[in-house]
Amino acid sequence: MTFREPTSEEIATRLRDIAAAASSHGYFLNPDQEMLQGLVRGLLINEARYGYLACPCRLASGRRADDLDIVCPCDFRDLDLTEYGACYCSLYIDHLAAEGKRTIAPIPERRPAPGAREEAKVKGSPTPGVFSHPIWRCRVCGYLCARDQAPDICPICSASRERFERFG
Repeated sequence: MTFREPTSEEIATRLRDIAAAASSHGYFLNPDQEMLQGLVRGLLINEARYGYLACPCRLASGRRADDLDIVCPCDFRDLDLTEYGACYCSLYIDHLAAEGKRTIAPIPERRPAPGAREEAKVKGSPTPGVFSHPIWRCRVCGYLCARDQAPDICPICSASRERFERFG
């Protein structure tokens, strides 16, 4: 099966959509326009190839159920932003990087190798209803997330990390 190259107009349109969604949820995009266009081009190619926006910097299997963790924005974005100031492909960056106060360095891969993902499926998931991370609640809008630290900015109402509390 062949796929046509996305047009510059399609790339620009999707980039505007991604930028609007990022901005409305308190996220920042990499200011390097050439890099952004390349990443969006990869997202569009993956969407045409697989039917979903698989991260262009990772190898997708072509099976949506196996790739849900790398559908953009990927499951690892917020952890990478907190620890490194950018997501793995550097599409998303934190406020310090956006202000030029932080340099983006290579980000280590968090996604387990395919064999390790299969092994985890065989072993089974943690006890149903029990989270392996603390749950954080935004005191402004009620947004909940399970992760080691509260997000820098609430993706729903843009409240800062200080407005989160541990929940439960």
